[in-house]
Amino acid sequence: MEAVNPRKPTGPKAMNLSIHVVTWNVASAAPPLDLNDLLQLNNQNLNLDIYVIGLQEMNAGIISRLADTAFEDPWSSFFMDVLSPLSFIKVSYVRMQGLLLLVFAKCQHLPYIQILSTKSTPTGLFGYWGNKGGVNICLKLYGYYVSIINCHLPPHMSNNDQRLEHFDRILEMQNFEGLDIPNILDHDLILWIGDMNFRIEDFGLHFVRESIKNRYYSDLWEKDQLSIARRHDPLLREFQEGPLLFPPTYKFDKNSNDYDTSEKKRKPAWTDRILWRLKRQPQASSHTPSLLAPLFSLSLRSYVSHMMYSISDHKPVTGTFVLELKPLVSAPLITLIPEDLWTMENMLISYSSAPDFLSSPWDWIGLYKVGLRHINDYVSYVWVGDNQVSSSDSLNQVYIDISNIPETEDQFLLCYYSNNLHSVVGISRPFQIPPCSFLREDPLGEAQPQI
Repeated sequence: MEAVNPRKPTGPKAMNLSIHVVTWNVASAAPPLDLNDLLQLNNQNLNLDIYVIGLQEMNAGIISRLADTAFEDPWSSFFMDVLSPLSFIKVSYVRMQGLLLLVFAKCQHLPYIQILSTKSTPTGLFGYWGNKGGVNICLKLYGYYVSIINCHLPPHMSNNDQRLEHFDRILEMQNFEGLDIPNILDHDLILWIGDMNFRIEDFGLHFVRESIKNRYYSDLWEKDQLSIARRHDPLLREFQEGPLLFPPTYKFDKNSNDYDTSEKKRKPAWTDRILWRLKRQPQASSHTPSLLAPLFSLSLRSYVSHMMYSISDHKPVTGTFVLELKPLVSAPLITLIPEDLWTMENMLISYSSAPDFLSSPWDWIGLYKVGLRHINDYVSYVWVGDNQVSSSDSLNQVYIDISNIPETEDQFLLCYYSNNLHSVVGISRPFQIPPCSFLREDPLGEAQPQI
């Protein structure tokens, strides 16, 4: 009966994506030597697919920014160094002064992640200065719209109304005029992270510290400004958050686990938060049964702080999620095949495209060593319109230059980058380039492949 049930969804099977989300106000500090705990690298059971990393108060001095323009900033480089050997690639990033948002994904997911837009919304100094505000990455993940926001809201106990105002302003500014992208509130998932700077009202410093010392948080939750706002604001109520079962993450003496011992003795608070919002599904009816709705759900597996890191006056917070979805896109737009035809100068690449794929003369194919850090980390590339050997409705062939690639036992792969979609739309299986001893030249001096 199950096999013939007409109401049963058909098509691609549901899949689970494991997503690890990080938010950390790093207070202008350099990366620590060990990020294994923060990135959960020692947890063999996680099998992560995607990292979302949001930092606040990165060093935003003029000299630092000039250096970061010419080179990768130290934090991005550090994350790439750690994650690329694990087959994670930096998919996208956006930076506004001290705010940085990074997205990494496992290699196999690249053809199914389309970067639609990156955006910065300054809210400091009458809305013109980027020391406060939010940055956004909007993407399509297996056909679903996902927006990720990293924010830094105004500080101090008395500025709660201003924080809520900036929260609304950042959300309102995430429109995509001139782009075929729905309003952010119509996106399937919004991940909102950052130093939100919400404080604990009413209770005095001594009571708050004693409650933390005894791990008695329930009274503090009731007076947390964000929790109060979520109870009363209809829009904020749509955002979910995990239980705050960890100590407040601000403010600590640097290089210690002691709350502020300066003259100001700031009251501890949960300033660093991770929220999410799933698009409301239409109500099921006799004409549109809920069984036919696409499967898209998010479940929180872990929401913790990491007390071992003391380079900042904030402790980092991470959330680990499982996103269950039924892919709306189940096949890559481009299928790449590295042919077994090699010369000492070139290798032959065959590729086919989906019927609805719109190519551009500015599309290109990159050759990468396995373990690449980001899409510009190629060792060779070719424009798809150049060096073309043949072209048909079903198959295209091009040559790519391998003359400057030294002999190595490293494995390689190919990526097809779409200029129209600003994303990788095809990726090959890993392969090895044979050593020169397996290649020979013909009497006319042209290298000939040995198959």
